[in-house]
Amino acid sequence: MLNPSRIWLRFLARPNDDRIKIFGVATIVALVCSIVVSTSSIILRPIQQAQFEVERQNRIAAMLDTLPGMREIMEEAGVDGLETRIVNLQTGDFAVQIDPEKYDQKSAANDPELSMAIPADADVAGLRRRALYAPVHLLQRDNELLLIVLPISGVGYQSTIRAMLALEADLRTIAALTIIEQAETAGLGANVEDPDWLALWAGKQVSDETGKISISVTRGSAAGPYEVDGISGATRTGNGVANMLRYWLGDHGFGPFLERMSEGS
Repeated sequence: MLNPSRIWLRFLARPNDDRIKIFGVATIVALVCSIVVSTSSIILRPIQQAQFEVERQNRIAAMLDTLPGMREIMEEAGVDGLETRIVNLQTGDFAVQIDPEKYDQKSAANDPELSMAIPADADVAGLRRRALYAPVHLLQRDNELLLIVLPISGVGYQSTIRAMLALEADLRTIAALTIIEQAETAGLGANVEDPDWLALWAGKQVSDETGKISISVTRGSAAGPYEVDGISGATRTGNGVANMLRYWLGDHGFGPFLERMSEGS
């Protein structure tokens, strides 16, 4: 009968330059490290998610503070925040069966049962997959829409950029854009978080009179209501931001929902 303790002692008694001992020690160390990392990841995930949610809420609050008169409107409407609801992206309907406080769109996008592959010809944001449902944040007064905030994401130069896009009641005019997550090149693409650049988006039109999504980031100075100045030395990052707006405002993103909202449904 094998005695595990005897086998272990015999293993430890081998010379330190013994190949079996070297390989065995390396395997044990790798196994222990993987267990520690996996356990830490599982334990810390809820904490990280909670911190991310707090940061997201802070970014939304800061974005609202940049909109002239928005806080006064909210006080008049008797609300101190936006109403969050879940939308079925395929139908454009509200998904009343899903609790907004428990829904994690980022995790859902990685779950085959809660997401779908994006057709290559539609994937201008470079995401490959997207969740079937997404949260939207609404500000209403007397059943009249005043502001809608949409979570959007897309691939930049070297990272996935996540942002919040605020649209005015006409659903065409950008009220504000704020970046909530990015890992672009410091001093270049990371300037997508520069308040001065983000301020350029306010008042821009996302679509033309025909409804075609026309917003873009130029290589130089913007020349019209559908253009935003580019970021010097970060063309691909700027294009990534424009592409994620084009995707999420299009038919494969929030397009069906925005259409139903514009119809008053």
